[in-house]
Parts: sequence; structure tokens; C-alpha cells
Amino acid sequence: MSSVQAIVIGASAGGVAALFEVLGNLPATFAVPVLCVLHLPQDRPSHLAEVMQRRLRRTVREGCDKERIVAGMIYVAGPGYHLSVERDLSLSLSQEDPVHFSRPAIDFLFESAADAYGRELVGVLLTGANQDGAVGLARIKQNGGLTIVQDPREAQVALMPQAALALHRPDHILSLSGIGQLLATLEASAC
Repeated sequence: MSSVQAIVIGASAGGVAALFEVLGNLPATFAVPVLCVLHLPQDRPSHLAEVMQRRLRRTVREGCDKERIVAGMIYVAGPGYHLSVERDLSLSLSQEDPVHFSRPAIDFLFESAADAYGRELVGVLLTGANQDGAVGLARIKQNGGLTIVQDPREAQVALMPQAALALHRPDHILSLSGIGQLLATLEASAC
């Protein structure tokens, strides 16, 4: 794997606590941008970015359409919109059909980021109750990126990690703390 330019993380049921544990292991000066999709209800506003920012003491914000991806930023997908990465490394929002009954969908972000970043991308799939993210994680692997799956035995809901493992062999199957520790070491290889 060459230098790491971005990390994408997907989660569903049990995902808020999982994200806190993984991202809590990153140093405050961590410069690689992190883009997260957590399945959210579409019918009400989300406060995920504000809660994450307070808890992690890092800059976290909801991704905006046409926004350039900035080093060190943590982006989260807002409710009702798919979050994707364009080839020029800007964010894009869309209201295309739900994927696996979800909008935002993990596969939507993972597949677009795999095409934009190629081998410079790290994909992480955490706890969840459907198969969203498995196809996108396989695309990341096919494009030469690094793939990480939460150990299904420790996931609050194991279906999502199991779906990924049924589709392809990731580079790492780790606990949440192991994922956070591994991600923290990747910054040394980043530009």
C-alpha cells in the first residue's frame, strides 16, 4: 500500500459507540481525513457531528456538497443524503435511491472513495444489522486499498461484518481498539 490519503468508515446498529472507540484512539493531530457513514433516520436532523466533536475534541462536521476534503477533518454523512467522493476529491451529496434500505449508504461512500483514491484509501466496516458496506469494501480491496473489518464476535450486531467476510478476505479483522490503534499508525505513511 502506498501513502494513506483518506479513511472511510461505515457502521449501523451499535455504530455510535463503535465510532467513538475507533476514532478516540487517533491522536489529536491526526492529519488523514476520515469520512463516516452511520445509518441515520431520514425524517429528523442529526446531531452526530456535534456530539462527535464534543466527545472526540476534534473537528467534525457533516459533509457538504462540493466541499473539498481537508486533511485532519472528520466528515459524517447527514440524514437523507448519500455521501460520495468525486474524482477531484470533493464531496458530493445525492438523493438517489436507498441502498440496503439506507440513505446515506455505506456502499455509496465506499465505492466512490475506492474509485477516487485507489490504493491510497483505507476502508473500515464496523457493527451493523444489514449487508451495507460489504460490496463497497470489496471494491476498496480490488482497487488496492487497505480493508479492515470489525471482529464479528465483538460487534454489537455481527451481520454487517459477517457480510463483508462472506464476500472477501479483508487485510485485517480486529477489535475496535485494534482498529483504532492500527489507524493511528497509518498516519506515519501519509503525505
